Amino acid sequence: MLQLDKNQIASRLPWPALIEALRAIFASGCQAPLRHAHPLPESGTLLLMPATNATHSGVKIVHVSPGNGARGLPAVHAAYLLSDAITGQPVALLDGGELTDRRTAATSVLAARFLARPDSARLLLLGSGRVAAALAEAYAAQFPLTDIAIWSRHAAHAEALAGRLVAHGMPARAVAKPEPAGFDIISAATLSADPLVRGADLSPGTHLDLVGAYRADLREVDGLALARALVVVDTRAGGLTEAGDVVQAIAEGHITPADVVAELADLCRGEHPGRTGPGQITLFKSVGWAGEDLAAAILATTSG
Repeated sequence: MLQLDKNQIASRLPWPALIEALRAIFASGCQAPLRHAHPLPESGTLLLMPATNATHSGVKIVHVSPGNGARGLPAVHAAYLLSDAITGQPVALLDGGELTDRRTAATSVLAARFLARPDSARLLLLGSGRVAAALAEAYAAQFPLTDIAIWSRHAAHAEALAGRLVAHGMPARAVAKPEPAGFDIISAATLSADPLVRGADLSPGTHLDLVGAYRADLREVDGLALARALVVVDTRAGGLTEAGDVVQAIAEGHITPADVVAELADLCRGEHPGRTGPGQITLFKSVGWAGEDLAAAILATTSG
């Protein structure tokens, strides 16, 4: 059985090929039920994410531990087992952290192709962990960025990430506050339970990319942000049950389920146009779909 560590996965999942693999699986679909979530000590969560298509089956095991930042450890640890769908024979065991980071960032950029202005040059990144780093890299590879501003609750972490990105030739800097005015894309990858961005502060034409709030009790923006935006989710099943930004905005009366105008598959199939004007505020909310992991794992094991 093939075993791929984080460095091998990164080399086998270049952004253009990964984004195309994700576009294809969103367009074609696969069998991927809502993930199974189980509580762990210290507000942690165990997630099981299975998916199958005609050729492969796979399952990701994820531990989310919000307290790990204080321990100097990543908040997410994961492993992915890919198998042959017909025989059940294991094909590969992959580092689930790197797989998750890259497919998450690539899914955000895939959505941004439909929802952000093509000339978007200024990115505000909320968060400083591994997913945030992947988001910066993926956006820089696909958009003409001239400014990457990074905010984190831990200022030193934002400074450290900015330094690493600058060392790789990206125009990154740390900022003291998550102020959204003037940015073309705002990408949030945090575990915040309170809004970091207020809808009243958004500039016309902004695209919001919300990655971090994967539970109904978490949120990264307030309800007004959704009320002002064209709202798209990765999947309706996940977005309307697990996405705290969406669930809480509906509960507060800012939007209704009908205001979630599309899921990413609709955009990939050409059934919804996405952004329709340069001044439109758009919002993509993802909670993670197991089909993304399956597509990334298949690509990683068939390339390289």
